[in-house]
Amino acid sequence: MATNFKCPHCGKNFEISEALKHEIKLEAEMEIRKQVEKEVEEKQSLEVGDLRKQLEEKNEKVEELRENELKLREDKRKLEEREKEMGLEIQRKIDIERKRIEEATLRQAVEEHRLKDKEKDKLIDDLKNALEEAKNKAQLGSQQLQGEVLELDLEETLRRAFPHDEIEAVGKGVSGADVRQVVRSPKGFVCGTILWESKRTKAWTDSWLIKLKSDLRAEKANIPIIVSSALPKEAESGLGLKEGVWVCGYGQMLPMATILRKNLLDLGFQKAVSAHKGDKAENLYDYITSHEFKQQLESLVEVYKEMQDQILKERASFERVWRAREGQMQRLITASANIVGNVQGRVGSSALQIKGLELAELDSGK
Repeated sequence: MATNFKCPHCGKNFEISEALKHEIKLEAEMEIRKQVEKEVEEKQSLEVGDLRKQLEEKNEKVEELRENELKLREDKRKLEEREKEMGLEIQRKIDIERKRIEEATLRQAVEEHRLKDKEKDKLIDDLKNALEEAKNKAQLGSQQLQGEVLELDLEETLRRAFPHDEIEAVGKGVSGADVRQVVRSPKGFVCGTILWESKRTKAWTDSWLIKLKSDLRAEKANIPIIVSSALPKEAESGLGLKEGVWVCGYGQMLPMATILRKNLLDLGFQKAVSAHKGDKAENLYDYITSHEFKQQLESLVEVYKEMQDQILKERASFERVWRAREGQMQRLITASANIVGNVQGRVGSSALQIKGLELAELDSGK
């Protein structure tokens, strides 16, 4: 007999056997579901594990790729730096090589220029030697002509400078000086004679002095002068007195002639005055107490002071010239002081007071 039960949930009546079947079915379904869920869960777990593993593998590969990329970038950077360094090194080598080539080219150019200069210097030396040889031959072959030209030049220069004087050239082959100058005053009085000898040589010769002094005595002349391109040490400044003969260069010829000619004119004037006065002492007194004579001596003192100042300035660089000039000046001022002293000794100490000579007189007295 079937037993019916009513479901408290749905109110449906069913037999107990059906209920058991249903319960069994539910349990079976539950088991199946659990089994399925388990299988699904296991499958999902496997899939998740596989995915995780795949993800880990991918992460590892990504990390490896990153490391590789970093390494590649680092290698690239190193390669670029190496390329830059290599380029810089190559540029340095190029610059060094360029500099070496430039220096070699410059040395070659300098050497070529040096050789050309040597060739040019040798050519110039050869030309100089040939010219010097030609000049020597010309000088040896025309010494007489040169002497005649110098004599003519000296004669013409003196004639232009002193038109009142008698300028006479000594004839060729005649013994004597080159030119004779008879000094005349503006009124025509003969005041004295100057004998001129011209020389243009490389070296000075003392034998010229002996010959000219001999000519001076023979001519009964007053002043001997040698004009020369080569001067002795007594005339290093351009003019000087050596063994009683005046010596000067061609540039000092006219100043020398003017000074010495003035002395002859002064002496001639005094002789002319003396011819009209019986008392020579009075004549001398008048002359040495004259304003002109005083001015001349004062002029000598002024020249001495100017030369002394010049010596002080030139002492460092012209010691040798200074000593020669100092000696000349000392002789000049001493001679002037002696003149004044002699005059004062004859006519009295109050006569002929020359400014600047007081100390010189004391020094000369020592």
